[in-house]
Amino acid sequence: MNVLLKIKNYSVLITCSLLLCSISSVQAAKKELSEAGYEKYVATLKEEALTKGYDDEFVKRAFSKVKFHARAVKADRSQPENVETLDTYLPKRVPDWKVKKARDMYKKHLPLLTEIGKKYGVQPRFIVALWGLETNFGKIMGNYNVISALTTLAYEGRREVFFKKQLWAALNIIQQGHINIENMKGSWAGAMGQNQFMPTSFVAYAVDGDGDGKKDIWGNSADVFSSMANYLNKEGWNDELTWGRQVKLPQDFDMSLAIPKNTGSRKNWLKAWAKTEKTLAQWQRLGVRRADGTHLPKVDVKAALVFPDDENGRVYLAYNNYKSLMHWNLSYYFVSSVGHLSDRIKFPPIH
Repeated sequence: MNVLLKIKNYSVLITCSLLLCSISSVQAAKKELSEAGYEKYVATLKEEALTKGYDDEFVKRAFSKVKFHARAVKADRSQPENVETLDTYLPKRVPDWKVKKARDMYKKHLPLLTEIGKKYGVQPRFIVALWGLETNFGKIMGNYNVISALTTLAYEGRREVFFKKQLWAALNIIQQGHINIENMKGSWAGAMGQNQFMPTSFVAYAVDGDGDGKKDIWGNSADVFSSMANYLNKEGWNDELTWGRQVKLPQDFDMSLAIPKNTGSRKNWLKAWAKTEKTLAQWQRLGVRRADGTHLPKVDVKAALVFPDDENGRVYLAYNNYKSLMHWNLSYYFVSSVGHLSDRIKFPPIH
């Protein structure tokens, strides 16, 4: 009995020791990601900025009001549960009030949108749809200091290289005079302005739409719309096409003809697209029909078949413009919401 009791007590001691070690490790990890650690990390970033050629006074100003954002770390680490279907997602992302607002904003800005649409070869309804879905037509842009958000997430470490690249791009944007440090606000991830560009996307796609010498995607409608149109244009947009269409499949359809649900990366997704795309005439011969059961359009256009959920959910033939939208955001749900809202801006016609 004594031996058994000793063994039992010893086991309890080991278990308690392991538990204490585990708690200590968690506490250590929490201490490691601290404001003090962040301040030390920012000091190294400032030194690195100087070695990259940024002026000492500019570096001091750029980093003068940075602070550690624990909420940004929490948001970045959070993995939302995949409990949505497109049928539940679309009514929340594209409610009737947003459709009405989109149509009103389309009508309000139509002269400017028409001019920009012609210049970049992008239908205005897609610009308005992206604008509405990204920031509720410029109303919700995020209130994080972008330099603080980017330095926080670089310090967190999992994607340090990515966020440091964004940081240097953000410093260049400030240095070039497009926005001042205090007004460079964005999301917890550092996405900026009415179109939620990351800093590197700003560098690649932002446009001075009204010729005032600044690319102001925070407050200048000409710059906001032009930058979005320029993005789509550079990513292969064709204004003679729409985005795609919902379709019906015949019974016993060969599901391997569609792009697989989880390809893992944009590169793999594009490979799957190239492997599976067919002309509308070919899809017609395979029994694919419009959502109302009628024949597909008789136009010489290629498309790929996508399932935002699975074969039991909605099915779409995606045209080449779908790829441009997937470059903006690699999400079937996001692209479907953009397409859905753009269609509701177009129909019924706005007079």
